[in-house]
Amino acid sequence: MPRSQPKKNRDGAEMPKKAQSAAAKPQMPAGSAANGIGAGDHNHNHNGTHDRRRSGRVTYRPKATEMLTVHARTEDERLLSPQQHRPAFLDSDPWRSLRILSEFVEGFDALAAIGKAVTIFGSARIHEGDLYYAKAQELAGLLAKEGFAVITGGGPGIMEAANRGCHEAGGLSIGCNIELPHEQAVNPYVDLGVEFRYFFARKVMFVKYADGFAIFPGGFGTLDELFESLTLIQTGKIRHFPVVLIGTEYWTGLLDWLRSKAVARGAIDLTDVDLMQCTDDMAEACRMLTAGASRRAAEAAKEDKAAARMVGE
Repeated sequence: MPRSQPKKNRDGAEMPKKAQSAAAKPQMPAGSAANGIGAGDHNHNHNGTHDRRRSGRVTYRPKATEMLTVHARTEDERLLSPQQHRPAFLDSDPWRSLRILSEFVEGFDALAAIGKAVTIFGSARIHEGDLYYAKAQELAGLLAKEGFAVITGGGPGIMEAANRGCHEAGGLSIGCNIELPHEQAVNPYVDLGVEFRYFFARKVMFVKYADGFAIFPGGFGTLDELFESLTLIQTGKIRHFPVVLIGTEYWTGLLDWLRSKAVARGAIDLTDVDLMQCTDDMAEACRMLTAGASRRAAEAAKEDKAAARMVGE
């Protein structure tokens, strides 16, 4: 192939190589890299609104996002929906398993050293000024003073109240936030936040690192966590830890239904209902929730003494 000819300026003279190089580069708009703004910061259109979305090292314009992704609002929806026009490996179970595994690894790594902790559940729709917001804040503060970390879903409502009470009492306030169709921001009282795409990975963290569950009034998500914890305890999959319902006026109807319907038909035993305790007193709730950890600590100390005695003999 013939060699390219040197570029010439408007007068026909050859341009120096440096000038040629500069002429070959596209001109950047004012206020860009020349003014200290990198290429990755060009996320605004002429109206000042965002027209790109960053994801790791990749930047998407809305058109690319629309054309390249499955129209699902969350990773859980993508996982559970039928495959649509995407490369097969992106929707394969082995590929997804790596993303799922990464959530477990990151969660275990972040929470492994937190020590004693209580998980608090409740509605995201309860606002400051509500009776149960104040109770959640009070209970979390009492737990923090007993040396317990407090774990929540990291969002608003009861979660915010619990994180706030723990944070203000000097305890370790933890939030395990979840990706939702409508973004749920982590509340400002979370000291340690872990983000999750998958509900089941997040649930494992709630259970694995908790010495007890406090269940405030809530909706489907709260009921889901309540009955999952009871199922795990009932079937012996996890150690028996306290499950405390906060609010007799809210939970009495459910407890009465379980006794009159589920127990009466033999679906569960009466002792299964006794896996839950219910109270309106936050000091009593704190004692219930911390009793399990204290009992296990005493049992562990007793076992250590017995082992030391055997070694001495």
